[in-house]
Amino acid sequence: MKRKVCVVVTARPSYSRIKTALKAIKDHPDLELQLVIAASALLDRYGTAVKYIESDGFNISSKVFMVLEGENPTAMAKTTGLGVMELSTTFYNLQPDVVVTVADRFETLSTAVAASYMNIPLAHVQGGEVTGNIDEKVRHAITKLSDLHFVSCDKAKERVIKMGEDPATVFVTGCPSIDLAIDVMKSPALDFDPFTKYGGVGASIDLSNGYIVVMQHPVTTEYGQARQHVEKTLYAIKDLNLPAFWFWPNVDAGADGTSTGIRAFREIEKPSHIHFFKNMEPNDFLRLIYNSKCLIGNSSVGVRESSFLGVPVVNIGTRQAGRDKGINVMDVDYSKEAIENAIHAQIKHGRYEKDSLYGDGNAGKNIADLLATAQLKFDKKLMY
Repeated sequence: MKRKVCVVVTARPSYSRIKTALKAIKDHPDLELQLVIAASALLDRYGTAVKYIESDGFNISSKVFMVLEGENPTAMAKTTGLGVMELSTTFYNLQPDVVVTVADRFETLSTAVAASYMNIPLAHVQGGEVTGNIDEKVRHAITKLSDLHFVSCDKAKERVIKMGEDPATVFVTGCPSIDLAIDVMKSPALDFDPFTKYGGVGASIDLSNGYIVVMQHPVTTEYGQARQHVEKTLYAIKDLNLPAFWFWPNVDAGADGTSTGIRAFREIEKPSHIHFFKNMEPNDFLRLIYNSKCLIGNSSVGVRESSFLGVPVVNIGTRQAGRDKGINVMDVDYSKEAIENAIHAQIKHGRYEKDSLYGDGNAGKNIADLLATAQLKFDKKLMY
């Protein structure tokens, strides 16, 4: 009998983090993929990731609407609670043999709690890493609820084991997003027109002399300062006067402040060198980054995929604090001058050597093979 593997994708970045594993599970002779799309991955204002998932040929077993409006800590907590209720029903209907949850977004805790309380074995992708804000607590909480751990690097494995997890359940698989980066490296040319294919808002900027990419999310532990933080970056990019692609923030607490800051800037300054997008297909997004002069903001893409692609990165603020980084990343605080100086320095440096810190391109296959062969159980004890 094929093992039924239920993978829950809750946001646009989560899809790129698990896409190659989804394909490997779908193609594996001993596995049956049950794909659940939930939370902001279903919502248009955050890029409707579900459209790209369907266009990639994946059949969706269930869609779970669970995001409460508000973009503040209370809405995050209520969204997570609603997710437990809705995903419990989904798991009851699908009867999976194992559930897979991805990374550290706040709503992924819903997946972990629902599966654990229903005695369904839980596999966690990308545990054991260190970052700032609420992601840190969520990631480690999911580790303690999980039965199988598919981590990205050796340091992450060490941390998971130090948390009392059985070493026999912790596997260094690499990160599936690096699989995508390797695929992009085989054909790295920017072979599509971003404006025609994805629309967006703003001027049709001239790309002939290069461009930069900006992706800045709110920090949940600093959500009241989200607008102030993004304005520092907005005015740094304005003064640099470089062609820029800017991507919309995710659904975390503070996103309303980030979004309001962007909209106000757009209306007041009417920038002629910045174009704004909600989302792109994962491979197109990585090609856009690979061909850029620099990636600016606080997205984990700057730490993971960009390290392998060798893209210069300016990482702003505390959102990625403590995360293992490659030499391509330059950290700065929320200072317009510091951001400008770092961008100049990174553009002057140019491309870095690739870093395989987060994998060698076989993560998706590794995860699928382990899901087909690993012992599945839902009870465990603290290891000393």
